[in-house]
Amino acid sequence: MVRQYAADQVAHGHEVVVASPDDGDLPGWLGADAVPRRSWSAARSPGATVPGEVRRLRRIVADVDPDVVHLHSAKAGLAGRLALRGRRPTVFQPHAWSFEAVDGLVGAASERWERFAVRWTAVTVCVSEDERRRGEAAGVRGDVVVVPNGVDVAGIAPAGEEDRAAARTELGLPTGPLVVCIGRLAPQKGQDLLLSALPGIRARVPGAHLVLVGDGPEAAALRAAAPRDVVFAGHRHDVRRWLVAADVVALPSRWEAGLSLVAMEAMAVGRSVVSTGVAGVGDLLPGAGAVVPLDDVAALTEAVSARLAEPSRAAAEGARGRQAVERHRDVRRTAAQVRAAYEHVLRGGEFR
Repeated sequence: MVRQYAADQVAHGHEVVVASPDDGDLPGWLGADAVPRRSWSAARSPGATVPGEVRRLRRIVADVDPDVVHLHSAKAGLAGRLALRGRRPTVFQPHAWSFEAVDGLVGAASERWERFAVRWTAVTVCVSEDERRRGEAAGVRGDVVVVPNGVDVAGIAPAGEEDRAAARTELGLPTGPLVVCIGRLAPQKGQDLLLSALPGIRARVPGAHLVLVGDGPEAAALRAAAPRDVVFAGHRHDVRRWLVAADVVALPSRWEAGLSLVAMEAMAVGRSVVSTGVAGVGDLLPGAGAVVPLDDVAALTEAVSARLAEPSRAAAEGARGRQAVERHRDVRRTAAQVRAAYEHVLRGGEFR
């Protein structure tokens, strides 16, 4: 999303500078798009590194001297609002609330922080009405605008049966019913639930195959728990080819950073999606797949099996998913909403 927003803003005459850590794909993407970037060293979690992260970010902001600062996700929201304290117009986009990712004392502290930090936030951008409601229920008030995540619909072609077969040949994947799951191999993404569902899926759909695309801290544990024929593709840059290869795209996440881009890209290529009920997915998937309860292996098994067993159903859902993203999730529309939010903040407007 950062890449898409930055490219759109540059195209519309804005000067954009992105501050981000040096790891991951974002630096390379921004370089390819000729978007200036500043290196900001930061860890994923809060802790002893926060004071240094705040100081480094404060120096970057002072040097760049922006009119608006847009903070993406919980860690940047923490360090950025501590660094700025409302002295510059600040937009915060949680991409899922921090207090939903953790339990106990840390979760309670995160919730208190979000309620407090609203005073230093000109506007909060939520990616769905569901996310907005969850924040409101937790007491996070202030000005909020809902801007759904979007995908480059024009740049993603719907894929038919010939495309599916070609992708499988190219990627060395087997024929037969195929489930693809894309995401970091971590407890958040729930690949362990999908592995637990696999025996039940195969009992109903003999010969079903599973591909896990991604890498992460749970890679070794998941490999140890998986049957030998489960494909672990590792970290990939050609994610869309794996989506094209799928019959069903499964997203068994325990929580998500806002509205899933994988789900939307899967819909854009015309694939049925089975997802747990993470934030925002209920607004996205009706008619294009299934939403199952969190941590419910039986429901996950049933939803995936039903679509593998009835390919025409999965194909029809894929076609409806493509229509849905064309109508409502084109990134050009959503990026324009973000630009409008910046302009509104600079005029001193409120979203109440």
